[in-house]
Amino acid sequence: MEPNDTIKTNFIHQEIDSDLNENKNGGAVLTRFPPEPNGYLHIGHAKSICLNFGLGKYYKGGTNLRFDDTNPTKEDTEYVDSIKEDVNWLGFEWNDEPKFTSDYFEQLYDWAVILIKKGKAYVDDQSAEIIASQKGTPTVPGTESPFRNRSVEENLDLFERMRKGEFQNGECVLRAKIDMASSNMHMRDPLMYRIIHANHHRTGNDWCIYPMYDYAHGQGDFIEGITHSICTLEFEVHRPLYEWFLNAILDELPERPVATPRQIEFARLNLNYTVMSKRKLLQLVNENYVAGWDDPRMPTVSGLRRRGYTPESIRRFADEIGIAKRENIIDVALLEHCIREDLNKRAPRVYAVLNPVKVIITNFPEGEVEWMEAINNPEDETMGSRTLPFSREIYIERDDFMENAPRKFFRMDVGREVRLKNAYIVKCEDIKKDENGEITEIYCTYDPDTKSGMEGSKRKVKGTLHWVSIEHSKQVQVKQYDRLFMDEAPDANKEKDFLELLNPDSLSVVNTCFIEPNYMDANSKFADGIQRFQFQRLGYFCIDKASKEDDVIFNRTVTLKDSWSKKKK
Repeated sequence: MEPNDTIKTNFIHQEIDSDLNENKNGGAVLTRFPPEPNGYLHIGHAKSICLNFGLGKYYKGGTNLRFDDTNPTKEDTEYVDSIKEDVNWLGFEWNDEPKFTSDYFEQLYDWAVILIKKGKAYVDDQSAEIIASQKGTPTVPGTESPFRNRSVEENLDLFERMRKGEFQNGECVLRAKIDMASSNMHMRDPLMYRIIHANHHRTGNDWCIYPMYDYAHGQGDFIEGITHSICTLEFEVHRPLYEWFLNAILDELPERPVATPRQIEFARLNLNYTVMSKRKLLQLVNENYVAGWDDPRMPTVSGLRRRGYTPESIRRFADEIGIAKRENIIDVALLEHCIREDLNKRAPRVYAVLNPVKVIITNFPEGEVEWMEAINNPEDETMGSRTLPFSREIYIERDDFMENAPRKFFRMDVGREVRLKNAYIVKCEDIKKDENGEITEIYCTYDPDTKSGMEGSKRKVKGTLHWVSIEHSKQVQVKQYDRLFMDEAPDANKEKDFLELLNPDSLSVVNTCFIEPNYMDANSKFADGIQRFQFQRLGYFCIDKASKEDDVIFNRTVTLKDSWSKKKK
């Protein structure tokens, strides 16, 4: 499936269609995705990526990738590189080269000077704390700064000295002069520039004053010719400021351009059992609650990729949840459903036993090996088949045996017949236990007339088990991942810190997994180079990037059980 070939239209399409019908922006549509390079992208960003790039493709205008790099203390080229990798992995391409707000620092400065000359901006010497205290409340007007009515000449001089580095961090700021009595708190003389003496990942020490997002956002859109600036819902109250800055600058241009950007908001993604705050995700990483940004338990795109999620499944998820104007909580089970649906069609089946118990087939000849044919994926006949070695001693899952089992236990018990998938029907005759009562060996006989594919194979038994030949199987490590949080809404819990809600069992490591020998030959490599499988009856797994030839690590992507599809029924 190509990115957004099956895109569902939504209210944003309606807004854009209306603009096109009125020939706004000369009939052009150009969107942008503007991440801050201060962390790794998460599943919420993936929704925005699919939306913005999907709109760009749908209207044949394309999408810019622009990094909002206006805070050098938190940004790094590591994040820039990871963001580009994630966008590409999701299946999208941006127009031309990536853009950076830092590309526009000189132009933004020049426009700020124009606003000062027009009496629409001033330098304030007060501290951030005092400025905040003067903001008032939504029902009580704010207090004007004593520096609000400085002369244009003094403001120009101070702003130039700010740029030259004559002031320390926090010593003064540039503010827009709008309305301290506005009912919209964001219009009460918002900050435009603050002083930050720090090395910037692209401009080095060329600048020590940096524009605020509310100022840089719309101007960056205008410079690039963006027609529709798609933002999450929390920016709705910022829209009047977005428009004020744009109009204040456009009014001073010799000729007002035909194309001007327009901001449209949509509801961000909220996923249960998950936190989306970049600050909290960074805390999880820095305090070693997880093993990095790409830990498979993280909701980051890189974490989902390492866990075995496919770009197709994430695009499908974004399409399924749709675009709304109101906030809601999405069940993580839907995301899991999307990856199951995708891997069910594309992942090869292999036999692996996670918790093995030894089975000896007493009437099978010692030293003999018989090769059994197994289909790689019943959903895709083009994937063909493979052969599995069958021998006298095999492993089955310990949970597939129960002594004195109840009637509806359709697996193995003493005296009960079961089918070994793609092999024979066997019957348990006896068991052996150690001094602690733990079963160490199961003794069975097989019916040689019931080999899979032969006439006798039509004999019916109620249980079918997967297995591996002990002699031929390979031992691997399996990391089983569960949800990172125990609480359905870790961000909303008022009684506990979100760290107290971490799931202590979110990762369990299994070192006793034995897998069939030919699993690497089962057409397992996907387009992104990741090898993904369905372990029969157990779930979907992928090979971790830290694996070595003689030390293979599997990550469990998701279990076979699909709670979402059951809910829909």
